[in-house]
Amino acid sequence: MSGTQPMNQPTRPGRVLSITPALPTVRAACHGPVGEGAGAGAPIIALAGAPNVGKSTLFNALTGLRATTGNWPGTTVDVGRGVWRFQPDGKVCTCAECSGDCAANRVSEFTLIDLPGAYSLDPLSPDEELTRTLLVDAPVGERPDAVVVVADAAHLARSLYLVAQLRETTHRVVVALTMNDVAAKAGIDLDTYALSAELGCPVVAIDPRRRQGLDTLTRTVREALPTPLPPPRSLAVPAGSEGLDPLARDDERFTWVEAAAAAGATASGADRVSTSDRIDRVATHPVAGPLLFLAVMWVVFQITTTVAAPLQDALDGFFSGPVSDAVRGLLGMVGLGGGWVEGLLVDGLIAGVGMLLTFVPLMALMFVLLALLEDSGYMARAAVVTDRLMRTIGLPGKAFLPLVVGFGCNVPAIAATRILGNARQRILVALLVPFTSCTARLTVYVMLGTIFFGAAAGTAVFVMYLASILAVIGVGLLLRKTLWRTMGTEPLVLDLPPYQVPTARLTAAVAWGRLQGFLRTASGIIVVTVCAVWLLQSLPARPGHGFGEVPVQDSAYGVAAQTIAPVFEPAGFGQWQTASALVVGFVAKEAVISSWAQTYAVEEPEEGASDLGDFGTQVRAAFEESSGGHPLPAVWAFLWFLMAYTPCVATLAAQKREVGWRWTVFGVAIGLAVAWLGAVAIFQIGSLIW
Repeated sequence: MSGTQPMNQPTRPGRVLSITPALPTVRAACHGPVGEGAGAGAPIIALAGAPNVGKSTLFNALTGLRATTGNWPGTTVDVGRGVWRFQPDGKVCTCAECSGDCAANRVSEFTLIDLPGAYSLDPLSPDEELTRTLLVDAPVGERPDAVVVVADAAHLARSLYLVAQLRETTHRVVVALTMNDVAAKAGIDLDTYALSAELGCPVVAIDPRRRQGLDTLTRTVREALPTPLPPPRSLAVPAGSEGLDPLARDDERFTWVEAAAAAGATASGADRVSTSDRIDRVATHPVAGPLLFLAVMWVVFQITTTVAAPLQDALDGFFSGPVSDAVRGLLGMVGLGGGWVEGLLVDGLIAGVGMLLTFVPLMALMFVLLALLEDSGYMARAAVVTDRLMRTIGLPGKAFLPLVVGFGCNVPAIAATRILGNARQRILVALLVPFTSCTARLTVYVMLGTIFFGAAAGTAVFVMYLASILAVIGVGLLLRKTLWRTMGTEPLVLDLPPYQVPTARLTAAVAWGRLQGFLRTASGIIVVTVCAVWLLQSLPARPGHGFGEVPVQDSAYGVAAQTIAPVFEPAGFGQWQTASALVVGFVAKEAVISSWAQTYAVEEPEEGASDLGDFGTQVRAAFEESSGGHPLPAVWAFLWFLMAYTPCVATLAAQKREVGWRWTVFGVAIGLAVAWLGAVAIFQIGSLIW
């Protein structure tokens, strides 16, 4: 990029203040305990910018693993908050570079707040309203000490409107230019010095994906903090006019933005068709786009199930063999073998949690593949392709974004409905999110797919994700045509990031963060659930048995399950073991596997039922018996029910917070009806064919 400021060098002498030897003490503004921040008195830096400009990537690069999310006090909007640490020379500190001894290495800190993505300070949704509240409506003394605006260098004018609005306030603003390599490939030459002069604030070129320019950005922010608050930019008022109406004000901003962009970016004059544009001719095509999306997702599921299977088998053998034998041996040495303690540890925790942990390789591989798709830029194209279908059936365009999140986890997807400005749209999408197949359901899909479909397990999982999409569309269309007939639609406004080669560091960080979330669930809710299930299986419900010495079918757990099981007989899976697993799955869908494993382990411990082979044999036999010799239709019916019925407790809590109890209960009723009716139809029709 000719004429640009080098990424790894300080700004031109004479243009900014010299680097101060110590971080100035600036009283923290923007108060509120959102996640973890730096120490008291540390400056608070807000990170702002439009979606898909690299803001989250920059946030992760600056904070590393010291980032968390939480609701801003007094709101239901999630805001990222983390610690931005750096050494005296301005070099960003990852703790590994200073061996963790931050005090000895004179490491300083900022508190970094990742604000919701916004194209401007004119809010259209609750999350954008929070951004405006913190940056504009709050008193000056309660605002962030500085704002870093992340701007796309390849589409500079589009990103500078937010800068124009912030320059009309007293904020210390620093502009961080991303996508510089994309701009260079498009024949755009950037001059950060000229752009800085036009904007009236520092401009730094960075590449957060490769961690380039971060030290320069740190030094620039550090230098800006001790300067006085800048005066608001004066708008150009036409001669003879006492002020500007809103339309004229916007026109003035656009004129200012165009002038700044023209000064800071020079095109080569040649119209170049980028690689991204050529790929998008297929990826976003009305026909080829959806077909490509389906093909990509099929490949993802096929790779996941094929590669992870040997690792799952190895882990299962490890937990059911050496781990269980070692625990039994240790308990026997201390005189606790054969009793309820052994039952709790071996048949409860090891059988239940161990079976769930065998899916860790699968989850890790899935998260890596999805992170690769996101980092490459393809997932934004998937949103465009599916949005076209959503709007065709009358659903709001932006509604697809929370639904995409739902395929990872329903809880943040419910929170993501805040991007919708219309209250009825938020309610509608919050009711549809539970029909998206989260990764917790994925573990059950893979387990049953492996047992019943063998090498075709990946295709079976793919079919369930298609079924999930059909459920979202069908239920959404039903609700739209009944309760929300007069609700208007909105187009999807989304900047498509350029295709990029994924980086190993970013992919690993994103995948590890998501895997941590899965493991936290497994070590929290699942352990409690496993212990509760074991206790119920140890309590006799029929005479003639003692605590911990009762056949599972005669326990409180088994008797309760046998009472519920007849409800599922028309769907072909009326065995009490399956009914009980679905009830436990109400707490967390991952618990379906652990409770199933516990049930069979307790029922026949002498046969080693926690072993995957025996476990699969018993599950297959149970479906064979309950379906009257039609196990495959019964399995598909069960998978449909699992996909559609009551979401987990955490999702219900999120729904209650967003849309209230009345709509949450309504959503549960809709889910149970769709799940049961669909399961019965699948089995009854399928049993006539298979």
